[in-house]
Formats: sequence, C-alpha cells, structure tokens
Amino acid sequence: VPSILSTKQWYQRRVRGVLNYYTNYYYKSNLSDDLSSSMIYSVYIINKAGGLIYDEDFALNKHTEEHTWQQSPIPLVFTGDTGRVVVKFGEAGGVRPGYSVIAVNQQPVNGLAGPNDRTIMDIIADPEAYPLSLTFGRGKVGANEKLMLASTFHSLYAISAKISPIEESSGIRQLDTEEFSLHCFQTITGVKFFVIVDHKQMACEPLLHRIYELYTDYVLKNPFYLIDMPIRCELFDTNLKG
Repeated sequence: VPSILSTKQWYQRRVRGVLNYYTNYYYKSNLSDDLSSSMIYSVYIINKAGGLIYDEDFALNKHTEEHTWQQSPIPLVFTGDTGRVVVKFGEAGGVRPGYSVIAVNQQPVNGLAGPNDRTIMDIIADPEAYPLSLTFGRGKVGANEKLMLASTFHSLYAISAKISPIEESSGIRQLDTEEFSLHCFQTITGVKFFVIVDHKQMACEPLLHRIYELYTDYVLKNPFYLIDMPIRCELFDTNLKG
C-alpha cells in the first residue's frame, strides 16, 4: 500500500540518507555507476505543463514468475488494453496486478501475439491449451502508459501541494510502496525530474541533482533544443547512460 511520508519523516530519512550516500556518490566519476545498478529502474523528466519530455528504463524483467495451470480457468483476470497482456485482478504466488505475460510455454511473446499465430488471450481461454505455462514479468512500459504516468503524477504533485497542512509545500518528493520508491525533484522553472528505484534505496537527491546538471549542460545549452519539447540530445543520452 503506497504511503506518503510526512514532512518530518521525509527530512529525517533524507538527512540520514544523504549522509550515507554522500561518501559513496560524490567520489564516483561517472553517473553510469548508479544508473547501471539494478536499484535504479527508470528516469523521467516532465515539463511544467505535465508533458513527458524524456524517459529511460534501466532495469526490465529482472524478476520473473512462472506458473503452470493444469486446467482452465486461471484465477487471474487479464486485460490487453495497453498492447500487452497484463494481470488486472487476482494473485498467484508472486504474480500481482500489473505483471504482464512475457512467455507462453517457455516461448517469448511480443505484445498480444502468442505462439502458433494465436493471441495470448485466446490461448488462455482455450480449455484444450492446458496444461499451460505462463511466465510473468514487469515488462516494458509502453509509450502511451508513460504519457499517462507523467500526466497523473503531475496532477498528484499539484494536488498534494495544495492539500498539505504545511504552508508553501513543494508537493510529493518521495512516494514509497512495498516494491519501489519514487523520488522527485522540481526545478524553479517547474520541470520535474523523478526516478523510480528499489524500495531499499534511501537517498536519491544527489542522483536527481546530477541528472539536472546534465540536463542544463547538454539540453538547455543546445541551440537546437526548444524548451518543454521532447529531449532528443545525443550528448545527454550518452552522459546519462555512461
């Protein structure tokens, strides 16, 4: 269940985390050492209007779950609205809502298409296809899903700033769940940088500030870049990924 830290809790964790992170981070010569770690899942940049202008994934399908059912029906409800077969309701072992089917009978799948020119949904619904083995993973978030994610977070950020009992609250800086944490940094111009990391990762402020420095050096100083437009800068990509 997601939980938003209070201002006191956030500052206590931030101070502890920054002190521990400082000695490990600032003596590294390359940002790629952090981004290549399995602790960092994704990086997003949102403009002041809530539009997604940059995203990059660094850890996909690190954890998978395989289950075999001897007969239909499967105790899971699936949806294919996002261009891939995703668990909508139900749980089976470590499989939870949000997990997508990445293999059928040990054969990798692409989107909604399964083996033998059949859709995954048709295979799951066919009693004669059993016993059936399905492999689940987080998979890659689609472009439309990322746009929706950016817009939703932008709205939640603004709402949290307004309903906060603390005057002049800056909005959500850290959001914790059982599986991951989201850390956000907003510039004075309204551009938001946020990273999705493993829930055990304590402090990400130095990382976010370093990404912001790369943004100012290689994006804003690019004479061909238009403010608030999608970032297509090779130097920024190269230095971010190392």
